[in-house]
Amino acid sequence: MSPEPERSHKPFVSLGYVASEWFMAILRMKVYELIDHTADIGIKVWGRTKKELFQNAAEAMFDLIVDKKTVKIKRTVKLNLKAPDIRELFVSWLRELLYQYSAKRMIFKKITVTDSSDTQINASASGEKIDNKRHIFKNDLKAVTYHGLDIKKTKAGWQTQVIFDV
Repeated sequence: MSPEPERSHKPFVSLGYVASEWFMAILRMKVYELIDHTADIGIKVWGRTKKELFQNAAEAMFDLIVDKKTVKIKRTVKLNLKAPDIRELFVSWLRELLYQYSAKRMIFKKITVTDSSDTQINASASGEKIDNKRHIFKNDLKAVTYHGLDIKKTKAGWQTQVIFDV
């Protein structure tokens, strides 16, 4: 019996799926991280596509607001926004979600972007009304700012950074 040929990438078996180490690295890709900012909260967000970037930013924002393990999915809100460019759209997107939280008292556990371009986004956000007895709040975000806002295409996909007033 001859020895098995050497492979250029080793397969990884998990939950019945075989994938290359490269694919598993993508699955472990960081979605967002906190950045230092005096008196406010900032995040860097990544996504393989613009849709994923917008979705990850929204989910990161709600991670900053509430312990999402305490949130149940009871209601879904459809969101459709337009703006003159991607920068305006990104800020409008997060501001609309923050409005849903602060004015309509909704918190979201799952956000799905169904369609997007540089000037429009269609999405759904699923969660429930605020329940102060059950939900564990972390930060009270007041506003989405343009300060330090940077949205750019990278080799791995898309990246942005955004600062929230607290």
